Amino acid sequence: MKHFHTTLLLLIAVLPAPTLAADAEAGLLAIKALGSVNGQALACAETRLAARAKELMLAHAPKTQRFGAAYEEATQEAFLAQTRAAGTCPDTTRLTDRLNQLALRLADTLPVVAPAAK
Repeated sequence: MKHFHTTLLLLIAVLPAPTLAADAEAGLLAIKALGSVNGQALACAETRLAARAKELMLAHAPKTQRFGAAYEEATQEAFLAQTRAAGTCPDTTRLTDRLNQLALRLADTLPVVAPAAK
């Protein structure tokens, strides 16, 4: 019986791990998508949208190097792709819609946690 109890406790301790990893990966993908919109907004001189993207990043992303680097890399890649394409920028409505969709996605995958009161 003791072995059963120990095995059960170990199983319970291990079960949440894949869920946490999947949640972190989904959050990372959302942050990369946010960086992509940010880079495109910056390249298209949509400063209001770029500022909103940055606010979303700061509000939702964990303060880790992994998330910060993913956002910065996606921003740079999208900026370079937009400027190298020498094409027209997407209209503001389209970028705003993408940003609004990402805001909803971030709310699900990386909800904002209020800081503890002092």
